[in-house]
Amino acid sequence: MRVLVVDHPLVAHKLTVLRDKDTPSPVFRQLTEELVTLLAYEATRNVRVEPVNIETPVTATVGTGLVKPTPLVVPILRAGLGMLEGMTRLVPTAEVGFLGMARNEETLEAITYAERLPDDLTGRQVFVLDPMLATGGTLREAIKFLFQRGAAEIVCICLLGAPEGLSILEKELADANVTIVLASIDERLDEKAYIVPGLGDAGDRLYGVVN
Repeated sequence: MRVLVVDHPLVAHKLTVLRDKDTPSPVFRQLTEELVTLLAYEATRNVRVEPVNIETPVTATVGTGLVKPTPLVVPILRAGLGMLEGMTRLVPTAEVGFLGMARNEETLEAITYAERLPDDLTGRQVFVLDPMLATGGTLREAIKFLFQRGAAEIVCICLLGAPEGLSILEKELADANVTIVLASIDERLDEKAYIVPGLGDAGDRLYGVVN
């Protein structure tokens, strides 16, 4: 497993505005998309490509094209949906699947309640979108689920991570072909397993509180 923290002034700036409790939902959504596009630029550095022959207005040349099947992007519902536009803006030909996972607030364990994915992911590169890597439970189960379907490589794009969650993933997925791409590794988790300083509940800040 590899961990990459993207060190860029625009990433730091956009993350700062996201953290601000007074940032309204519309601005939060827009900045999330912009931040994900910046993270995705680094996350796709090893995307599979092949030479392609094309004709320019001047001459024939050899360019670069994505290998088929193209990458599969999997947002974790519901907050991961707020990251999807920023990812597909960079890779518009990618296929999109969905994985519904939620954290039980009492046990802190992840449960799967929905999925829309190909039955066979043999050899596929998969990009998982989940804003917050807190305890690591949700991401761990999502990664295991995708590997069971045959995925060859998984890249997880998160806005924030906590040391505790990263430690869990490194312990259980040390030898797995997994890369975690983050804008920041924060200080710790609080007693409710929220990231500190964090940015609050990403789903609620993206879409409002659902009662």
